Amino acid sequence: MNDLLRRALADARLTEADVAARLRVDPKTVQRWVAGRVPYPRHRARVASLVGRDEADLWPHLAMTNVRVEPPAIDVLATYPHRWAVPRPVWHQLFRAARDEIGVLAYAGLFLAEDMGIMRVLAQRARDGVAVRILLGDPDSACVAERGSDEGVGESMAAKIRNALVHYRALRDVAGVEIRLHDTVLYNSVYRADDDLLINPHAYGIAAAHAPVLHVRRTEDGDMASTYLESFERVWSGASPMT
Repeated sequence: MNDLLRRALADARLTEADVAARLRVDPKTVQRWVAGRVPYPRHRARVASLVGRDEADLWPHLAMTNVRVEPPAIDVLATYPHRWAVPRPVWHQLFRAARDEIGVLAYAGLFLAEDMGIMRVLAQRARDGVAVRILLGDPDSACVAERGSDEGVGESMAAKIRNALVHYRALRDVAGVEIRLHDTVLYNSVYRADDDLLINPHAYGIAAAHAPVLHVRRTEDGDMASTYLESFERVWSGASPMT
């Protein structure tokens, strides 16, 4: 029973026969409407006009079903159980596709520095006008020492960074490349190529290579990727140029 329609007809002092006559339909049709059947759109509009109500007042469930909800933008493109499980071509394609900016935020990023193919890609993209910003941990910082302790590798973490810096120095003379050292508690390593990011969350006691990786894409302000990009900028602003 459509009690909303029945009450509206009573308030308008209209009988089912009155509505049938004005809409030129069979009275049994109006009876079915009152009993709960939904009229065709043209009839709904005329019935609503007769009783002086909006269609949504008489058939509110239709108003709800007609609301079009835009699907959320997909900003997580892929997940990997470990950083070492990310295929090498994914890293190359990420940086190779950059048109405006490449960003690396890590403690050591040694796996990138030891990959001569990636180093060549970074250098070439910089020569092509892409801004390349690399943020590595200060090997003498307390945060790096704490990270080494958390992972159970002690001073090896600082040694790994110094080893990486030797490799990254090959990029120092390339115009468009800037390298800085940071002293921050790093919750995630970030590898950026424009709006595409590979995020490597850090887990206590777990080496970054064994932690998961998320491939996210910035689709709008305030989305997941935007949060990581803001974090990158904060670390960059407080970091010191590599000497």
